Amino acid sequence: MLTSERRLGAGPAIRTGTQAAYRGVVELPGEPHLVRKELFDADATRAGEAIACLVHITDLHVTDAESPARFEFVNAYWQDPRFRELLTMQRPQETLNAHAITALVRSINAIETAPLTGAGPQLVLMTGDAIDNAQRNELTNFLALLDGGAVRPDSGASGYDGVQRVEWPGEIYWKPDGLPAGDIFQSALGFPSHPGLLDEAMQPLQSEGLRLPWLGCYGNHELVCQGVGVVTPQLAKAMTGSWKPVGPPPDLDPDRAIELFTDHPEAYMTGEVTEVPPDPERRSIAREEFVEAHVRAGGHGFTDSSYYVYDEGQVRCITLDTVCDAGGADGTIVARQLHWLERRLEEVHSSFRSRDGGMVRTRNQDRYVVVLSHHGSATLSNPRGEQRADELLDLLHRFGNVVLWLNGHIHMNRITAHETFWEVTTASIVDWPSQSRVVELYVTAGGALAIGCTMLDHDGADLAGLHRELAANVSFRGFDSIAAGDPEDRNVVLLLPRPF
Repeated sequence: MLTSERRLGAGPAIRTGTQAAYRGVVELPGEPHLVRKELFDADATRAGEAIACLVHITDLHVTDAESPARFEFVNAYWQDPRFRELLTMQRPQETLNAHAITALVRSINAIETAPLTGAGPQLVLMTGDAIDNAQRNELTNFLALLDGGAVRPDSGASGYDGVQRVEWPGEIYWKPDGLPAGDIFQSALGFPSHPGLLDEAMQPLQSEGLRLPWLGCYGNHELVCQGVGVVTPQLAKAMTGSWKPVGPPPDLDPDRAIELFTDHPEAYMTGEVTEVPPDPERRSIAREEFVEAHVRAGGHGFTDSSYYVYDEGQVRCITLDTVCDAGGADGTIVARQLHWLERRLEEVHSSFRSRDGGMVRTRNQDRYVVVLSHHGSATLSNPRGEQRADELLDLLHRFGNVVLWLNGHIHMNRITAHETFWEVTTASIVDWPSQSRVVELYVTAGGALAIGCTMLDHDGADLAGLHRELAANVSFRGFDSIAAGDPEDRNVVLLLPRPF
């Protein structure tokens, strides 16, 4: 499952639609590690013991696919750029998300040694969007998936009751029980029929749980409706209710579509609706309940706040909360949290640059610092929040022990060299390539600090394999998208001068 041994890619066409072919996922030769020297030029050969071995996972999107507070009909506007921030509202593979995550858990548990240092993983780092729609039943399933236990994908009454049912209005959803002419996924994109899949997907399943300790992180889908809309009292009531929208509100103005959904998502429930079984466990959750649920489950880094520090060996992990309370998908960082971050960085530096550029000496013990957040430097751009991304970067550059920033949000693999550290963004589990990342820190023979990154596929057993295959064939997000990243965004060795 480590891509240094073998990787996954597009195979031959299985079926052909009027617009595209549906291809299988096949094994391809392993991918070597490229050495990136933008920040330091040195021999990358390992010397001595590993400093740390971590696993980075992100954007799991545990989904209640039957919730009345989802607005799948918005996918009909996929060609209109004015709706870009609202997409994707529905995925053909979404009923199988829990199966993909159980496969991910098994794959992480199966790692005995990392490929570059031979060290065993010590810690799993999760960087947000654990759930999809800010609902309590999604959070309950997420914790069961990672901690181990019974997972219930179904909600409401027994059996699937959502947009992928054959009789549901609209051709924009893959309907696996239907005929090939019944939806555009089968007719245009060559997706297969799969009778009985939805009933199978809704059955309870058991997760073995991660055997390693893991840290949580707050993402936008934890707070706002489908990652964008503020959960108003009206929407919170609709989440547990019986009326589900199946069409747009009357007189929807596309020029104001995102603004309307962000401020008043309940307005998107004023068009045509259908009745669905209610479920009180679909209730909305606030930030405080998200944190408290993790604390009751053992903490996973959280204590009394949505941002925190966690020390593991020679490494300090600092997890930030970059979610904007005013809604919108992209992130923000507030002044209060930047001040807190500065204090936490000082605690693990024997020296650092002050705000005026002078050197400050302390008696503190040095640690390598790994920053965790849901949003990365390019997406701390929410116009509804404080615009302090540059201040965050300036702060991190003043502290030389900051070597790595891990994040997600954009559902693609991307690695960016900053002046003094590397920013590593990992793809999501919910979309292609459905990968996580093994991260190794070690010292090289050339006197450098190396950050080794190796992409990790889940085992694809049972319905998890179908989830990945469906995701791989989604237009603009699958095989032919940029989600997997270039080779320099995947299996790499990132070099830095040793900070201490």
